[in-house]
Amino acid sequence: MNLYLNEQWRQLAACHDQPTALFYPDGVWDRPKAAEARAVCNACPVRPACLEYALTHHEKYGMWGGLTPAQRQKYLRRTSGHP
Repeated sequence: MNLYLNEQWRQLAACHDQPTALFYPDGVWDRPKAAEARAVCNACPVRPACLEYALTHHEKYGMWGGLTPAQRQKYLRRTSGHP
């Protein structure tokens, strides 16, 4: 069973006690904003479950699994074989 299905991963996530605004900035993701959020994601023990959840649930906003919305879209196109 995938860890994200029971959603226990949320309690184990490195972002659990971080400000929401860090992962959902106002406006466009710029490099400093993304780097700050990604630093938390890179140290997260449940990063794969987080990304899987975001991809499965078509999350359109925020940093999930270390990827911005644009990066998730690019990842989906690359892995689905569509241009």
